[in-house]
Amino acid sequence: MLFALLQYLRLCYNIRSENTGKKGACAMSYMALYRKFRPTTFDEVKGQDHIVTTLKNQIRTGRIGHAYLFCGTRGTGKTTVAKILAKAVNCEDPQDGEPCNQCAACQEIMEGSSMNVMEIDAASNNGVDNIRDIKEQVQYSPASGKYKVYIIDEVHMLSIGAFNALLKTLEEPPEYVIFILATTEVHKIPITILSRCQRYDFHRITADTIKQQLIDLMEKENVEAEEKALEYIARMADGSMRDALSLLDQCIAFYLGKKLTYDNVLEVLGTVDIQVYSRLLDDVTEGNVSEMMDLLEDISRQGREWSQFITDFLWYLRNLLLVGKGTAASEALEVSTDQLKLLQEKAAQTEEETLIRYIRILSELLNELRYATSKRILVEVELMKMCHPQMETDPTSLLERVRQMEKAMKELLERGIRVEETTQKTVSKADAAPAQKGEKEILEERLPKAKAEELMDLVERWKSVRRNLSPQMKFALQKSNLMVNEDGTALKIMFPKEMNVESGYFLDRPDRIEALKQEMERQIGREISLEVGILNQPEADRDMIDLGCIHMDVNIED
Repeated sequence: MLFALLQYLRLCYNIRSENTGKKGACAMSYMALYRKFRPTTFDEVKGQDHIVTTLKNQIRTGRIGHAYLFCGTRGTGKTTVAKILAKAVNCEDPQDGEPCNQCAACQEIMEGSSMNVMEIDAASNNGVDNIRDIKEQVQYSPASGKYKVYIIDEVHMLSIGAFNALLKTLEEPPEYVIFILATTEVHKIPITILSRCQRYDFHRITADTIKQQLIDLMEKENVEAEEKALEYIARMADGSMRDALSLLDQCIAFYLGKKLTYDNVLEVLGTVDIQVYSRLLDDVTEGNVSEMMDLLEDISRQGREWSQFITDFLWYLRNLLLVGKGTAASEALEVSTDQLKLLQEKAAQTEEETLIRYIRILSELLNELRYATSKRILVEVELMKMCHPQMETDPTSLLERVRQMEKAMKELLERGIRVEETTQKTVSKADAAPAQKGEKEILEERLPKAKAEELMDLVERWKSVRRNLSPQMKFALQKSNLMVNEDGTALKIMFPKEMNVESGYFLDRPDRIEALKQEMERQIGREISLEVGILNQPEADRDMIDLGCIHMDVNIED
């Protein structure tokens, strides 16, 4: 009885759909390109051959899994492939792993009226109760067809409780149930879910593949478009076929009935020609601020979006950097032959360190633009920094300043102006003599030697002297003793025999002894001689010797 009721409702739905199609054709006379040209077979899916081939082989040999996880960025075909897979497993006459799209099962799935394919949006159905409904539904076998397919889109939006409720069903579902999970953020999915699924990673679609698809669709739509325009749309899509079709739809609608040109695309999308970035790079490299500001004024007058402008400039600099790395790196550019030639010419004129500095500044600028209210001012200031590396103190900016100095010197040499290698040739002998005399006086000016009384005073203040040293010095000298030698002309730092670690800090490092000596001289304002040694006497004798050496000429007041 229930089956008959379902068949009756489906028949009524189909009749209503046919009547709506006849009478209300003008209401739905246009469909978006990404919906109109959505692939209906595996062979029509572009850029995901590694996934398509695997799924076709599974269907052809009957090795169909019970749970699939489709991962990848937006617009790469996850949901489309999931629906094609649902058709293929239920198709009455599959052909080499492909759905026939002619049988009743395929037609119902394509129309969205099939009871065997349930598409669930986890973003709005992410609770435990929604998963419990699925668990109750899987208990019933399909009324028609072979499999019940559950497509859960954006599955990473499920709550922790919902994931836990899905675990057992996902691990051991009935033989007639297939789960297909789709997500753009696979890192948010629990490992317990990942281990129960066959994972398929959808790659970003290359710009060449997207461009060829756009060319084919324009022929079907009888729309004339420049190849350069479609190539730019393909690059702007950033690996997403759906984004490319949406952008193309927008451009066609703006210039409806006209030929779609490269300039038209730039105007609609609010972007800039690559030649503008070449001019901007020249102005920045040469430090021509006035020309750069005029160029930015033109960009602002055209109504370009600043974040997109900086993003495109970053890509241009990145391409220049890759071109300079050789042929192997150039293959990752995805640009036309003409653009590649221009990039190679420009890369030969630009230093790699300079490009890296520009990319660093623009990357930081792009992050700041997200929250800036005066974006144009921020862009102008950062580009001025690029023109004048002396405004920054980081190592890459210093290298850029050196590069500019070398360039200026080279220009002077080319103009016939000789740059002296040293400054001695420009100084007369009369001026050089006083200078040398002054240097000699500075070298001869030394600190006065410390007297025996001053050395004893330093021994008495040894603890306070240690407090003014660096933490590393204080640690190494914490168990040391300072004393005056027998002649009263030098100081000796003595370490206990068992403190070989601390003593080794000085014994084997004359540079550290010298550093400590200079620090002590700085504190007392006198020149001293310093030695380091180890006490070999027993504990009791050592204490007596230390006390006697330290206090032999010191009067201790009560």
